[in-house]
Amino acid sequence: MRHARTTQIVRFHGRGDVLEAQDAEYRHLRQLFPATPAGRAIIVVSIYRIADSCGFGVPLYQFEGQRSQLAAWADRKGEGGLKEYQVEKNATSIDGLPALTWAQPSAGSSEPSV
Repeated sequence: MRHARTTQIVRFHGRGDVLEAQDAEYRHLRQLFPATPAGRAIIVVSIYRIADSCGFGVPLYQFEGQRSQLAAWADRKGEGGLKEYQVEKNATSIDGLPALTWAQPSAGSSEPSV
């Protein structure tokens, strides 16, 4: 018998490829998402394994709606402000690895290759 409050944890194992705004495939896939706020990148994952478990430890939550803070923040920043933020905060990952390629300094320059 299936209960309305049953859940499972699903894990997807795979390899992800990062698509950024300058990539043709990004522009094609971006149309599948809401227009705002604009995204930094799309991750396309080739999944080679799917695993699940019981989910007994997952607490019960009720979805009430989307939060408005992200869209409001992005609107206040504007397109130019978002690009500046991404250059400052998203050029490297949290573990210090290169992240957004367009936000990396150009060879021989300290300016990003925007």
